[in-house]
Amino acid sequence: MDSEFWKERWEKNQIGFHLDEVNPMLEKHFHELGLKEGSSIFIPLCGKTLDIQWLLSKGYNIVGAELSELAIEQLFEELRVKPDVSTQKKFKVYQTKNLKIFVGDIFDLSSELLVDIDGVYDRAALVALPFNIREKYTAHLSNISQHLPQLLLNFTYDQSLMNGPPFSVTGEEIKEHYSKSYEIVLLESKEVEGKFKGKVYAEEMAWFLKKSTL
Repeated sequence: MDSEFWKERWEKNQIGFHLDEVNPMLEKHFHELGLKEGSSIFIPLCGKTLDIQWLLSKGYNIVGAELSELAIEQLFEELRVKPDVSTQKKFKVYQTKNLKIFVGDIFDLSSELLVDIDGVYDRAALVALPFNIREKYTAHLSNISQHLPQLLLNFTYDQSLMNGPPFSVTGEEIKEHYSKSYEIVLLESKEVEGKFKGKVYAEEMAWFLKKSTL
């Protein structure tokens, strides 16, 4: 799986991973981040999620990273705003007053580019990556976000019964990736209604990650 896989999914409109509603776990647990109105939230692999519109409506600023330029063009069309488009290093940047998206490979994003953020919301990034990439991703995200508090959502199911993405990521794996730098709290675990993709029993979980003081 590489960058062309995701670009092709968007080009063919094969975006079953895109929810047609705001994620209920975001609405329920976002307050755990303790961010004041006007704070900036980083959303890795953001796509055109409706969660962005919800966060903007609550008075937050959004910084996102996304591989597919088509997804971001659609995002701004649906928001009915025309962005300024510029280039920063390896990224094309789409930006308005309170929304900034880096279009490109997230592994090219640095803390020097990702400035003035206050928290992270990983709704679909970790679960979009195969196992052999997830350790690299979690280390990179921790580094560029400078261990800011994070709201993380994941799915867990029997991976042998169905291929990802979204992939099954267990709580044990999350702790393995993040426990050296964060205090990790499971906020909620619930069964996915109607099974995952209508096929496999699955659970969706929400986690709060706070920089460890130890």
